[in-house]
Amino acid sequence: MSKDYLAARRKKLISLLKRRGAEAILITSETNVTYLTGFSGDSSFLLIGKGQTVLISDGRYTTQLEEECPDLDVHIRKATESMITAVQQVLKKSHLPKLGFESHIVTCELLDAMSGISPAAQWIPISGMVEELRMIKDASEIQEIREAVQQAQRGFEVFRAMLTPEMTELQGAHELEHAMRRFGARQAAFDPIVAVGERAALPHAMPTEKLLADSPFLLVDWGAMTQKGYRSDLTRMIVHGRPPAKLEKVYQTVLKAQRAAIKAIRPGVLCQDVDRVARAVIEKAGYGKQFTHSLGHGIGLDIHEGPRLGGNVATELKPGMIVTVEPGIYLPGWGGVRIEDDVLVTRNGHEVMTSVPKDYESASL
Repeated sequence: MSKDYLAARRKKLISLLKRRGAEAILITSETNVTYLTGFSGDSSFLLIGKGQTVLISDGRYTTQLEEECPDLDVHIRKATESMITAVQQVLKKSHLPKLGFESHIVTCELLDAMSGISPAAQWIPISGMVEELRMIKDASEIQEIREAVQQAQRGFEVFRAMLTPEMTELQGAHELEHAMRRFGARQAAFDPIVAVGERAALPHAMPTEKLLADSPFLLVDWGAMTQKGYRSDLTRMIVHGRPPAKLEKVYQTVLKAQRAAIKAIRPGVLCQDVDRVARAVIEKAGYGKQFTHSLGHGIGLDIHEGPRLGGNVATELKPGMIVTVEPGIYLPGWGGVRIEDDVLVTRNGHEVMTSVPKDYESASL
């Protein structure tokens, strides 16, 4: 990842800090540390402010930090020192009286410890500031997510080709992840969902020993994670044999809702309004109570991040945001249908980044 992009992210964060009255902020979220530095390890904090950026880590990562973060100041704590002691040593050198901390991440225990090592400093709670920056992807992130999409889609092609009636949901999930790894993924973006028949009514079904032959349809929700940690997220239905007539009706309703919602995506539109478009289609078809979750969510270094396409979310869509659009209808005891794509908000509208066919005919093996 370009060091220029990383420096630009840190510069934006420092600019936001000024408005909150903080001279620096201690980043304790591992994901946020990665976003701001490119460091792919764990157990590390980042102190960042005007004229100062110090990555606090340990000896396991000395060489890795030299490779991944050559432009940053690094403080390596000794094996006998705790993280809080290392933070104390860094703060002694900085002399910062007003320090921000990630109040949505820091535990009460850690806050007490931080206050104890720097009693003269004022700790200012700051929630979600880095996550707010992460909602709008820069060019390098968009490219990473494109790669994650391609890894997922190519893996899915292999997965579809190798399905057999004797395969279980769990075996299918494992084969799907293996296929994505063959195309360069570090791992699956999350534990793949392979849900046969009535188990497709569970939005987050865990794969079991149930056979694919037990039902003429299954739901597959999957994604890939790139080597740099960015993720994709897709859902498709697979139909075989003689599916019930009801399946096509439910499927076409979900597909119509998804297409209408995607069409509504453009800069300036509120997240809740996009959700409302899809929900109206499903409600009109009589399945409103069976659409039990928000329409979608942002993706990036986390599989679920902002913005969320939900009924009470007044966030305005902006160019660079990438969201999933995944309406679903879930009928307990019968099954469910969900169709999901990853969509980039562009300057003039949107771009559907995923391209796995989704018309009803394409769902058939």
